[in-house]
Amino acid sequence: MPNVFDFSAKLNNGEEKSLADYRGKVLLIVNTASKCGFTPQYKGLEELYKKYEGKGFKILGFPCDQFGHQEPGTADEIRSFCELNFGVTFPLFARINVNGADQHPLYKHLKSEAGGLIGDSIKWNFTKFLVSREGKVLSRYAPTTTPEKIADDIVNALK
Repeated sequence: MPNVFDFSAKLNNGEEKSLADYRGKVLLIVNTASKCGFTPQYKGLEELYKKYEGKGFKILGFPCDQFGHQEPGTADEIRSFCELNFGVTFPLFARINVNGADQHPLYKHLKSEAGGLIGDSIKWNFTKFLVSREGKVLSRYAPTTTPEKIADDIVNALK
């Protein structure tokens, strides 16, 4: 049975990145957008990243333009927006689709491991998946769940 580390994705700079490179790390995988009501969550995500990165934690941001055309920018525009407005230092990947026929295989896997309350599809930007050091999906969080509310789960996963 596959786990998160069996997948790869293009980074924001176009380089292919194997998620196996994150083996042994606790991951928070988030579909993001720059023009969304939840966009200020970038600040909380970056705070979590800075607090726990040294303990074996990574956040992986996957920009997505499937919800209200809220991520229309180029890769450079997305990266600049995140860095300038929220000081984002965690890895950003190339824009992907999280639903539909051309959804990224990683998201197909994440949704199969942790379905949503009203079906498996991703309902909006900033849906979050917490992944164990072994690549197993531990929890799925709604877009309304702020990064701060996930901190205790991250701490437990890091133990």
